[in-house]
Amino acid sequence: MADNNKIHPATTVNNIRNFIPIVLEMKNGQYESWAELFKIHCRAFSVINHIILDAADSASSSLSAGSTPVSSPTPPDPALWDRLDAIVLQWIYGTISKNLLRTVMKTNSTAQQAWHRLKNLFHDNRNSRHVYLLHKFNNSHFKYYFFFISV
Repeated sequence: MADNNKIHPATTVNNIRNFIPIVLEMKNGQYESWAELFKIHCRAFSVINHIILDAADSASSSLSAGSTPVSSPTPPDPALWDRLDAIVLQWIYGTISKNLLRTVMKTNSTAQQAWHRLKNLFHDNRNSRHVYLLHKFNNSHFKYYFFFISV
């Protein structure tokens, strides 16, 4: 009964931007920094399992860009789990740009689903950008100008 009266640390966060000052945008290329700050914050407030299922994944982030998230474990208190998941989802939505928010937000989404949509978006974009830049480099024409100075 004493456990029911405890306040979960995640419910005490008033402003997520105090902890994660980066606003994630497609154009700024700061996904890795944003994701690392977000994971640290989630570990500090005991909600990392809402975005990454086991501790081994949180240390290495070994899920590939194409993999789908596994269903969440059964929580001891479903009402608390739902509330904490909504808080983490608010943290995600509160630290991304409006354009990303429109792209990532889905009805009845969990924090883990939103986390993986963002991850896949940035990792898929990285691959396509790499191919684009490689193609652009291979098809570029270099012009050499030689200037001779007569003495």
